[in-house]
Amino acid sequence: MVDIDLGATVAERADNHPGPAQLVVILATASAALLGAALTPDGYLALLLLLLGTTLAAVATLYGLRAALWRHRRRRTQAMSERLLSADSAPGYLTETAGEVLYCNDAARRRFRSRAPTLGNALSEVFACPAMALQRLELKAERDGGAQDMVGSRRGHVQLSVVALGDGLFLWRIDEHAERLGAGRAAEALGLPMLTSGPTGTILYMNEACRDLTGGRARRLEALFESGPIVSGAVQRIRGSDGEVECLVAEIPASGGRREIYLLPPGRAGAAPAGGWQAEALPVALMRVSSCGRIMQLNAAAQALMPEAEVDGRLTDLLEGLGRPISEWLSEAVAERAVPGPQFLRGRGAHSDKVLQVTLGPPDDQGQIVAVLNDATEHKSLEAQFVQAQKMQAIGQLAGGIAHDFNNLLTAISGHCDLLMLRHDESDQDYGDLVQIHQNANRAASLVGQLLAFSRKQNLRLEQIDLRDTLSDLTHLLNRLVGERVTLSLNHDPDLREIRADKRQLEQVLMNLVVNARDAMPTGGEIRVETDNLDLETPLQRDRALVPAGQWVRIRVIDKGCGIPAEKIGKIFEPFYTTKRPGEGTGLGLSTAYGIVKQTGGFIFVDSTPGEGSVFTLLLPSRAANAAAAPEPSAEPLTLSPRRAEGMVLLVEDEAPVRAFAARALRMRGLSVIEAEDGEAALDILRDADLEVDIIVTDVIMPGKDGPTWVREAQLARPDVQVVFVSGYAEDDFSDQQAEIPNSTFLPKPFSLNELAATVERRIA
Repeated sequence: MVDIDLGATVAERADNHPGPAQLVVILATASAALLGAALTPDGYLALLLLLLGTTLAAVATLYGLRAALWRHRRRRTQAMSERLLSADSAPGYLTETAGEVLYCNDAARRRFRSRAPTLGNALSEVFACPAMALQRLELKAERDGGAQDMVGSRRGHVQLSVVALGDGLFLWRIDEHAERLGAGRAAEALGLPMLTSGPTGTILYMNEACRDLTGGRARRLEALFESGPIVSGAVQRIRGSDGEVECLVAEIPASGGRREIYLLPPGRAGAAPAGGWQAEALPVALMRVSSCGRIMQLNAAAQALMPEAEVDGRLTDLLEGLGRPISEWLSEAVAERAVPGPQFLRGRGAHSDKVLQVTLGPPDDQGQIVAVLNDATEHKSLEAQFVQAQKMQAIGQLAGGIAHDFNNLLTAISGHCDLLMLRHDESDQDYGDLVQIHQNANRAASLVGQLLAFSRKQNLRLEQIDLRDTLSDLTHLLNRLVGERVTLSLNHDPDLREIRADKRQLEQVLMNLVVNARDAMPTGGEIRVETDNLDLETPLQRDRALVPAGQWVRIRVIDKGCGIPAEKIGKIFEPFYTTKRPGEGTGLGLSTAYGIVKQTGGFIFVDSTPGEGSVFTLLLPSRAANAAAAPEPSAEPLTLSPRRAEGMVLLVEDEAPVRAFAARALRMRGLSVIEAEDGEAALDILRDADLEVDIIVTDVIMPGKDGPTWVREAQLARPDVQVVFVSGYAEDDFSDQQAEIPNSTFLPKPFSLNELAATVERRIA
């Protein structure tokens, strides 16, 4: 390996040093001065001549040494460059500033004229006027150390790369990129109309056949195509020299956003002259098929796209996916009854992962059709990902809306149940029924929380968590969940970092994963839960996710169960998708876990081998303990507080049952309550300047003006009023609006009597 310092600055050039004749003149002048000093009787003049002679002699010596060093360095650089070029398979040159060739490798001698005195002469047979391009690249290389450019040639493109080595030397590499057969000017030999357009629709090139068809050179695609956007495989009208012409359009993408478009008149697209099929050399995959699906002809591009296709074979043995027999579709096309437009078909057998876009042209006199084939595998994959994202977004929005309505109902049910429980003691025969109502309302609220979890719209109570303590506290419950035939083992990193998450929600994730691992091992086995630190110096690309660099805490739940088939792994995090038998699972467990982890800022991945087991990996961001934890919700029993609060509350809620419960709960604490059913009614009440309101309790989502909107208007006249927003949606949905409203807090639905009263009392205390 030869190392060359490409970043070094350009050293002194040869023309910066005196030449041999100049050095002879300097030395002769020095000798004459010294001789004059020795012969002159004048002492003062002799001293001057002596100084002049010695100075000139020293200058000549220094220049000579400097020139010798420059020649030695240049010879060394040249030798190293020649060794480097000789090992390169691409043509390479070592030149001086003016392009004089000092050395070329074997590849250059084979490709270009070996005796060309300059690089420009060698490249003149490849593209026109190479001297200007070479000079421009030389100047850029002297400034930046290196340069490269792509130049259009007679057979395609040539990439020129140059490195400035210093001492007036340049190292060149020439890479030729010939255009494939049928493209660019090589299409002239095919006799088929062809044009190339740029990304904006400007026509860059038209071959002679295309110019004959259209009557000359057109500037833009719109000037040729009457029927709107170009559709590959469709028959479209072209403005020709003798009027409109119908052509089968075949398009293939080219480099740089260019488009190569071939125009096949229907009568010629399927023609098979004695010399062979006209479309054989086209870079577009074309196939002639009969009405029953028999392959009559196919070109090389179609053969490359479908290696198993052969003449006299059947298209139905290669493709499927229409939902009906392909032969029926072809018969309708021959009878000109088929719905126009392309169809997407999937390969059979080993090629089932390939998707082809098939467009049929009009039938010919023999009842045969030319089919244009395009590989749409990547397009359909991206489309499937987009549809999946839309589906998840739609389900998330549906779940959020359902959860909002259910939270309103649950607030009314549990709230009025709280009021009833205050009027009954435990000895009352109805007290047990009330407890059951309250407990089932809480279970319903938990189910709503799962709906919000996978849609990532739930309210998280973040706190600093040491996973070792969390899993230790959870061990007893997890052991009960897995049963006696399954062993649960924990393995922690002794230096495990803390995370910031909602403890209860994280426990829900771990329980879901452990229960799934248990269900995967019906005959028993071992479940391992491992935690450790993970430091990523660079981002981690995994599946379709990109994990940023940084400090992470990793949790792995490992089982030796039945595993998950590869075709199902992509669906396991979808809501309501389950591999369990009916009645054994809701399909919300993993989708809930996914939503909680993503809302926490983490990632969840799965690795599974059928018959060997699965590994679920959680990556959660490490957080230093520098933020105050959110307070846990109060768990105080339902009792009427002996302390009586004082203040005026404006309660705004569009749901009458919720408004009735909240008003009674606040009045029981000694507060005065004014009720309003929407924001407009609340603003009408506040227009009374003599009315003193200490706190506003308002729903967020209401008909007409929503909570944040009408509160902002109210605070223009009452800037110091306290505000409590309540909603069945997550706080994150309007956190940006709430941040703009001073003296405000948030209370999620469903809330209990004690939670509502405690929140209001804290704000007006």
